Amino acid sequence: MEFPLPLIKGKLLKRYKRFLADVELEGGEIVIAHCPNTGSMTGCAEPGWEVWLSPSTNPKRKLAFTWEVVLTEQHHWIGINTHRANGLVQEAIENGVISELRGFESLKAEVKYGTENSRIDFLLSDPNKQDCYVEVKSVTLLDNNVGYFPDAKTTRGLKHLRELQQVISQGKRAVLLFCVQHTGIRNIKVAEHIDPAYAKELMVAIENGVEVICYGSAINSEKIYINQALKFNS
Repeated sequence: MEFPLPLIKGKLLKRYKRFLADVELEGGEIVIAHCPNTGSMTGCAEPGWEVWLSPSTNPKRKLAFTWEVVLTEQHHWIGINTHRANGLVQEAIENGVISELRGFESLKAEVKYGTENSRIDFLLSDPNKQDCYVEVKSVTLLDNNVGYFPDAKTTRGLKHLRELQQVISQGKRAVLLFCVQHTGIRNIKVAEHIDPAYAKELMVAIENGVEVICYGSAINSEKIYINQALKFNS
């Protein structure tokens, strides 16, 4: 996935109020950028780090920039825009990069399903296969060389795990796909120390047949794309 417009480089001053970030551009101008990430962003938002912003083409938009990418002191690239994850996964599925999800005739996004008013990220269908429901989660938390999800307590994530298990009970296939937008992460664990309820429910979901697959990304200031399978350590 290439960014539609060239990104603008700057230096992060601070992230605040979850959705805002002050960034100093290379010319010295300080701008407020939209931060499209609801998580804690631990290890992703240190003042002084290099960041890249996408400019908006909408003159009526309140904030002219969106924070997309950060480069850490350890030279790890991180895609902080969680809204990009679904696009990355769809592109990878359509290009056959995700081996576990190859061979389906159709792909539909944001399909209503379940009893808790959910929408599945992707529904894959084929006359010769079980329908496959794919829920995508973006992973950016790195700690001691391990990637963790979630980075904050998530009641929404718990709901999705319950819905995926219902899919299994209906004789269909359910997949939880961790899209890792952090080049320093090579394997993933559930963050029991952050959200023990989610960790417990995930183990139950796996026992009930929900598949967990993990894929990492190549990231720079021009593009992001899924490029490798990663290991999940339950």
